[in-house]
Amino acid sequence: MKQKVATIFGGTGFVGRQVVRELAAKGVLVKVATRVPERAYFLKPAGAVGQIVPWAVDYSDDESLSAAIKGSDYVVNCIGILFESGKKANFSKVHTELVSRIGGFCKAHNVERFVHISALGCDRYGSKYAKSKLAGEEAAQDAFEDVCILRPSIIFGEDDGFFNKFAEMSRYMPFLPLIGGGNTKFQPVYVGDVADAVIAALHRKDAKAQIFELGGPEVISFKDVYKKIFKYTGRERGLIVMPFMLAKLQALFMGVLPKPPLTCDQVESLKYDNVLGDDARGLKVLGIKPTAMDVILPTYLESYRQGGRFSELKEA
Repeated sequence: MKQKVATIFGGTGFVGRQVVRELAAKGVLVKVATRVPERAYFLKPAGAVGQIVPWAVDYSDDESLSAAIKGSDYVVNCIGILFESGKKANFSKVHTELVSRIGGFCKAHNVERFVHISALGCDRYGSKYAKSKLAGEEAAQDAFEDVCILRPSIIFGEDDGFFNKFAEMSRYMPFLPLIGGGNTKFQPVYVGDVADAVIAALHRKDAKAQIFELGGPEVISFKDVYKKIFKYTGRERGLIVMPFMLAKLQALFMGVLPKPPLTCDQVESLKYDNVLGDDARGLKVLGIKPTAMDVILPTYLESYRQGGRFSELKEA
């Protein structure tokens, strides 16, 4: 992969930044496509001088989008939103229309590999988010027939927005909600494994025109998620069962916030288990051994302990 050129969309995000670092380690010249190049400067030390290039792109302008892809051997799309905000940041535009345009320019510029990160269960869920993700997959396949699609479950890692969010809530809330009884199943996957899957998808011949579902080695319930957080933060909290209808009502009021902690569409998603299908092609097919949560979670959830990660050290 040395001397190859890759364009990464969403390269400053939680998954994208890990992909950028992995590609740089492989000797790839990386263009980090972003609206504000300054936001990608923190990634430069991950590569040699001039290897990681922040690239300004206006997603509403086809010429700008095309220029970001032109000359690249690889293109990886990591862009995604968890909630809608205004006319421009809605699921249809970000998850479907933009993906179609990226795929079209990949074909026009004879890109060698195009990897698109979607979401696990988008072909089975009824939420607006899931439907837009599935439509995005179909748009990518129509535009670039050899596209490799990755469907990760909940992604965990140091800067994740899942375990960190609930750990932060446990700091100031005496009770935490068990939406729908807390029975929804998840199969969390480590962000480093997702990045490794992207690398594998870019160079493996058997990854062309394939869909891979990415999940970790453990399936846990929403209630078990809280238990792990309590274990590693050293902070127990009460759990209150919240029916889906009540959760949607609460989310309706939260939805007016600039960055809502819960939306009605997310409540709808919690009605469905987020686990790999029985016949899914997963990490092992790509030659990757899934990383267990108990290996990674303590490394960053301990910072939520009272006194920090050194709170339990004894004096000699």
